[in-house]
Amino acid sequence: MRTPWLNKLALVFGPRPSISWLVLCLISVLALITVLGSSSSNAFEAATSTPAPDMYTNYRKLKEQAAVDYLELKSLSGGVGRVKELGLCGKERENFVPCYNVSANMLAGYKNGEEFDRHCELSRVVQRCLVRPPKEYKIPLRWPAGRDVIWSGNVKITKDQFLSSGSMTKRMMLLEENQIAFHSDDGSIFDGVKDYSRQIAEMLGLGSDTEFIQAGVRTVLDIGCGFGSFGAHLLSLKVMAVCVAAYEATGSQVQMALERGLPAIIGNFISRQLPYPTLSYDMVHCAQCGIVWDDKDGVFLLEVDRLLRPGGYFVLTAPVNKAQGSSLSTKKANMVVPLEKFTDKICWSLLAQQDDTFIWQKTVEANCYKSRKQAAIPLCKGQDLQSYYQPLVSCISGISSKHWTSIQNRSSGPYLSSAELELHGVQPDDFFEDLQYWRSSLKNYWSLLTPLIFSDHPKRPGDEDPLPPFNMVRNVMDMNAHYGGLNYAFLEEKKSVWLMNVVPVGAQNTLPLILEQGFAGVLHDWCEPFPTYPRTYDMLHANGLLSHLSSERCSMMDLLLEMDRILRPEGWVVLCDKMGVIELARMLATQIRWEARVIDLQNGSDQRLLVCQKPFVRK
Repeated sequence: MRTPWLNKLALVFGPRPSISWLVLCLISVLALITVLGSSSSNAFEAATSTPAPDMYTNYRKLKEQAAVDYLELKSLSGGVGRVKELGLCGKERENFVPCYNVSANMLAGYKNGEEFDRHCELSRVVQRCLVRPPKEYKIPLRWPAGRDVIWSGNVKITKDQFLSSGSMTKRMMLLEENQIAFHSDDGSIFDGVKDYSRQIAEMLGLGSDTEFIQAGVRTVLDIGCGFGSFGAHLLSLKVMAVCVAAYEATGSQVQMALERGLPAIIGNFISRQLPYPTLSYDMVHCAQCGIVWDDKDGVFLLEVDRLLRPGGYFVLTAPVNKAQGSSLSTKKANMVVPLEKFTDKICWSLLAQQDDTFIWQKTVEANCYKSRKQAAIPLCKGQDLQSYYQPLVSCISGISSKHWTSIQNRSSGPYLSSAELELHGVQPDDFFEDLQYWRSSLKNYWSLLTPLIFSDHPKRPGDEDPLPPFNMVRNVMDMNAHYGGLNYAFLEEKKSVWLMNVVPVGAQNTLPLILEQGFAGVLHDWCEPFPTYPRTYDMLHANGLLSHLSSERCSMMDLLLEMDRILRPEGWVVLCDKMGVIELARMLATQIRWEARVIDLQNGSDQRLLVCQKPFVRK
């Protein structure tokens, strides 16, 4: 059936216009878009929070409709009724992670460790294809069983890597046929992770590790997390532990942690800051993480200091080989004295030391930095800007921040206080109105996660139908998290999921607010690939993210391909945006083989919901 717009064309040019006329029409549409777009501005922040002006809204609708009409004209001129599906990538890209091409980085002149860093400018992929799963890939086990047992074919790790693993957490695995187990027969964790956690709590002066939250420790950045067993234990205590580890071609810590349903992201301490704002975490943990902390004039410790909130803790477990008969004091001197000299300069105090574990605490007194002796580390000048892979700095950050508040003096309840919200520039009424919206939206989304909606007669599941796969969804990403309201709604509904709350670069920087709530989050530019391995998320959600892409340097197809890369087979995509953008996304979704259904929200707005499911391609 032809649209009214095409019927008008038929009256002028006949029922089957020539290719040249279609091309002329297309050029005219593009020229109109160019003229209108020359005066447009980046209104991404407005698209995600406040209504756009009428002029901008009309322009956006014209542009969206032009894009849809362009695809329809292209399809008609080509004489085809269906858009061609993209092919599968080769086997060599089964575990492909863009931006981490060591060979290309070396050819570009990067050295001294920077060749292992993230360089997206060298990883532009020309060929568009779908990253396939390995031949032995299987759908992960349901949570919480999937935390303790995973399929060995789902991760890229060899038997030799098991045998050569020497770190505390890497020894916690058993390789049995086609599975990797992380627990013993009685369900206890290997190598004393629970004892280790209790030891840290006692070193902090707590009765047990169940008191971490009461002591102000709600978020932990676990550097070089092994395969996540310490983080898994912290999550059982309601402490949000996020693993960050360097990219590894095989035996990846991040890939293994995510496969277990644990928060993780690729990142390293080489030459750039991690994509978090200053004063982000209550504790930074390193257990044999392989970083020489006093190297490069202590710049790595300065990055830890930037990330730590006032009163936060740096926990270092690093066994040091010592000659037989050498004393503990000698060992401590060899290990700690160089660090103590530097930590004194940044107002850290060595709180406790036991066996191979050392704990420093960051000062809560901002005046400490002004009263230091000569030759102290300088303070960073200017305001703390949005940190997105900026170069590491040799100065102390965050001293002038309005968020300089001790972790022991924050609200202990599930919600931030009105004063804390206003400190982040958020009105309490706006915050709770946003939360109420996501409470109702989550109930709507969750009931749609069923293949029944893709049938010729879509419907929500009834009493006679199987329920949506509640326990098959564990790793969820909110690609435009705003205040983190979706995360709150998941918690209130007691869903067994965790969310990676992504704040797009260029949007209102609400990441400090998200992290303050004890959630996992990160800054990211969606014109670049996300720092994770393929097949690591069960559900991707984005509200209002697509509508700004026309003013960015990236395309919607590239974004959807990246979403397909990081989405597990049989995983779900939920997109909410304006009608024209959603229709365009639906057309592109067919090219990447997703099942897709557009749903009218029936609230009188031009907003539409696009629900997609990625198939399990077994080729």
